[in-house]
Amino acid sequence: MKKSNFLALSALCAAFAAVAAWVLSVSGSLPESWFRLPKWGISAVGIVFLLMLFIPNIIWSKKQPQNYEESAKRENKLLLALERAGEALVSVFVLIDRRLDSFSLSPRLGYLILALILMILYELYWIKYFRSSRTLADMYSDYCGFPLAGATLPVFAVFLLGVYACNVFLTAASIILGIGHIGIHLMHKKEIEK
Repeated sequence: MKKSNFLALSALCAAFAAVAAWVLSVSGSLPESWFRLPKWGISAVGIVFLLMLFIPNIIWSKKQPQNYEESAKRENKLLLALERAGEALVSVFVLIDRRLDSFSLSPRLGYLILALILMILYELYWIKYFRSSRTLADMYSDYCGFPLAGATLPVFAVFLLGVYACNVFLTAASIILGIGHIGIHLMHKKEIEK
């Protein structure tokens, strides 16, 4: 692992741990809301996050890297199924949990801020990709030290949203998405390196 990758992931883990320690020191235990069903309704924060995810991907579908179709044919079917299931679950849970819209000055707000920072980095990664020569190597590149930025940044952001909303379903969906999405990107990157 590159030093920049290690530093970026360490910084993210440190920020996550700091917010978690702060939350636990204030509340003394896991919030009871982890064990409740979500507040059903349309989430404005969810809509914003989905737009931040979908808009670059829609543009990408018209500006795919050369030879991507050939590479996509060799994707692991299990990872692809996990990715598709994770995408669907994340999209639904982000969209319908109104707890994402409940803002209060508390340590938990740190998770939402971290998620937003990661999504801004994700948008900047796409700008870098669209300005590049758009090769497979550009597609699976690192950004700001995050390995496979096109896969890791949104997965980490959605995981943090799940923690922020105390939504066990969204958190689990982000893990399913991460296994599939990051796994597929990792396979493509290994193919390129060969």
